[in-house]
Amino acid sequence: MSDQLTLPAEARDRAGKGASRALRRDGRVPAVVYGEKKEPLSIHVEEKLLTKMLHTGHFMNSVVMIDLSGKPHRTLPKAVDFHPVTSRPIHVDFLRIGEHTKVHVAVPLRFDNEEASPGLKRGGVLNAVVHELELVCDAAKIPNEIHVPLDGLEIGDSIHISQVKLPEGVTAANQDEDFTVATIVAPSAMKAEEEETAAAGEVPTVEEGEEPEGEGETQGEGGGE
Repeated sequence: MSDQLTLPAEARDRAGKGASRALRRDGRVPAVVYGEKKEPLSIHVEEKLLTKMLHTGHFMNSVVMIDLSGKPHRTLPKAVDFHPVTSRPIHVDFLRIGEHTKVHVAVPLRFDNEEASPGLKRGGVLNAVVHELELVCDAAKIPNEIHVPLDGLEIGDSIHISQVKLPEGVTAANQDEDFTVATIVAPSAMKAEEEETAAAGEVPTVEEGEEPEGEGETQGEGGGE
């Protein structure tokens, strides 16, 4: 399961672009907490601590307890805006959730046991069709990642969502189709070799005692000169 994070926050006294710019100059990031039919909370958090959490790689899949004046607010990050030039975080949206709320999250895939795939051993290439799975699960049981074993897979084999083992209580958000998660494809060199072999097989051959087409005419024309 993903870790629960705690992020201290302070209330924003003023709204507007000018106030937000002033906060960012002081190393703070404006944010809002909304949801559960309650009034939105305008807050600001420390940029350094937020950036550290973002670098964990699973911030968007973690429950974040917003500590506002000693009162905790259970949330799930929903959106982070970044500066287009500096890539610094400039605004965050947090969604209020209950302890066991069903949430929709995107969880990264991890492919395991590559050495146990005959296709990869023969030079095949793993083609990850999706890198994250859209899942629905209990907010208290959000997985950090989903493991997909590659044991026994040959070149040309595919892995579909129905073959992926999900933790108990976790389901794919898309229940309408058995979509492809990954495939084992032939390497470019192997494809090129197969294409050359196929092309060579299409070259017309000359049966013994049969003149190649056009040669008799050429010789006849030469003999008449």
